[in-house]
Amino acid sequence: MEQATAEVPSVIRAKKKALDRQFFKKGLVLGLASGMTYGLYSAFITVAQNQPQWPAMGAGIVATSFLAMFILPTIASAVNDTASALWALAVTARQGKLSDFAKTVRSRPGLIMVAAALVGGPLATTAYIIALSQAGPMATPVAALNVAAGAVLGRVLLKQKMGPRVVLGVLVCLAASVMIGSTALTGDVAPGLVTGLVFALVAAVGWGLEGCIAGFGTAMIDSQIGITIRQCTSGLANLMVLLPVLSLVGGKSLGATFGYVGQVVASPPILVLFLVSGFFAYVSFASWYISNSMCGAALGMALNGTYTFFGPLFTWVILGVVMGLAGYEMSPVAWVAALVMMAGIFIIAVNPLDFFKKGKEQ
Repeated sequence: MEQATAEVPSVIRAKKKALDRQFFKKGLVLGLASGMTYGLYSAFITVAQNQPQWPAMGAGIVATSFLAMFILPTIASAVNDTASALWALAVTARQGKLSDFAKTVRSRPGLIMVAAALVGGPLATTAYIIALSQAGPMATPVAALNVAAGAVLGRVLLKQKMGPRVVLGVLVCLAASVMIGSTALTGDVAPGLVTGLVFALVAAVGWGLEGCIAGFGTAMIDSQIGITIRQCTSGLANLMVLLPVLSLVGGKSLGATFGYVGQVVASPPILVLFLVSGFFAYVSFASWYISNSMCGAALGMALNGTYTFFGPLFTWVILGVVMGLAGYEMSPVAWVAALVMMAGIFIIAVNPLDFFKKGKEQ
């Protein structure tokens, strides 16, 4: 009888260990899914801007003009984030959390999430869309420096320690960026390549800063509500704040700028593509947030960073192979640099030795 009683706790421990292992593996899958879907989001928003109905494809718009380089990509970012917010609101309503969403927005963690979204949305995401429009898939690995930027900003702003492993990871990421940048120094250089890479770097810093700001807020907010706050804030800020400011800076009337917005929304092929890109953007953030809670924020961040590879891959496949457009292929050096960047992200986020040790224990 005593032996049977003693065996019960061991059976419970074994079952708990199995559940923990399953829970952890599910977190890994979701983290990887967040990187893949972010790559798909990057590809489809680029496809939308290459449609014949896209305003920049019309006659009379110079590719190097302020309108083509800044206002139209901002419109793409605004429409995409608004579509993503609608997907998030639909899921939040389906889960019966709309009232919680309204209450959370007014709370301190909710306001922190709004602040993070303002940095990561109008600043970083729009910079990323501008980078994609100018540099194509080469912008994606540079934008993935957000993990390294987050580590450095965390050290500067939050006084977080950077051990040798994190420093090594940052250096690996920087080396990958140099590899990507070096491809712009050889052969034919696309007119907007350098501009695109600069804005990709701006996006990386913005997302790194967003991570620093949102660290507290996301720890106290339901993941679905947090995603909804972020996407709604980003969509509204892009439409109501950033676009009017850019219109004034670029010497365009608000009527003309929002006329382009209406032109985009009124085009069914483009609108469908933005609904698709917005869906993948929502799924990416949702998967990332949930993955962070299941396998840890560090590992979740590393897995999400795989978009450095999936972004260029899907963009090349859809635009280069399927649509037959030139200029979306990447050089072998850039592909290697993307893989090196992924390695640097993992080194920053997790100790590789601990990760493999955990796998053996499980």
